[in-house]
Amino acid sequence: MKFSDTIAPHLPYLRRYARALTGSQQGGDSYVRAVLEAILAKPTVFAHEYHPRIALYRVFHAIWASSTSGGEDDPSVVGNTSADERLQSLSPSNREALLLTFLEGFSRSETALVLNRTEAEVDHQISSTQKEIATQMASRILIIEDESIIALDLERIVSQLGHEVVAVAATRDEAVRQALSHQPGLVLADVRLADGSSGIDAVTEILRSFDVPVVFITAYPERLLTGERPEPTYLVTKPFLAETVIAAVGQALFFHPNRQAA
Repeated sequence: MKFSDTIAPHLPYLRRYARALTGSQQGGDSYVRAVLEAILAKPTVFAHEYHPRIALYRVFHAIWASSTSGGEDDPSVVGNTSADERLQSLSPSNREALLLTFLEGFSRSETALVLNRTEAEVDHQISSTQKEIATQMASRILIIEDESIIALDLERIVSQLGHEVVAVAATRDEAVRQALSHQPGLVLADVRLADGSSGIDAVTEILRSFDVPVVFITAYPERLLTGERPEPTYLVTKPFLAETVIAAVGQALFFHPNRQAA
């Protein structure tokens, strides 16, 4: 198998992770390009003794760790000044461990390999980040989800974090009406809705009226991670763990410049 075929299946997910880590699609994609350029320039940086996905993320983190914070050539700050300022209050290493484990689905041992740390250090970093994120501003949340059990589960998760669920919508039109009525500070959106309408269309219409962070929750992430159009920064795959939703919600609120208090 060609090397390009080996890493190709993992690139959409690395791009998702990079965007979540940096807070912008432009900044995240800049890092992913740097990873590919580094591997092409020096193939030995890719550790073939590990699973290809682990090896790919290890290269990413080698570049991420070596980048100069705030420098002109630092891809993480491209078009992302406000988010970069907020990063000063949150430990980067802690944030990385949380995202790798709960957003990307790595085990604790795999996360330790990616970050070149011990599992005990990873556990401590995750615990610290959850506490840090919990201190961030609570928000008002709109849930767009047609399956009532999943909607209730999402409502339970975010309510326990101190957020207020202002409405649950099962169709595109209902979602737009509820959004315009309640002006939520965060939207959790499924892609396929009850009447055959699209959560993507609902979010597109909502964003025409006001700016709000969005976390997509779908069983078909590959349909959104195509590289052919602007992609969601925050994407959770069904079936999900509560910790995954917590991580995505925390990151979305943390990075968004217009966070709204409950």
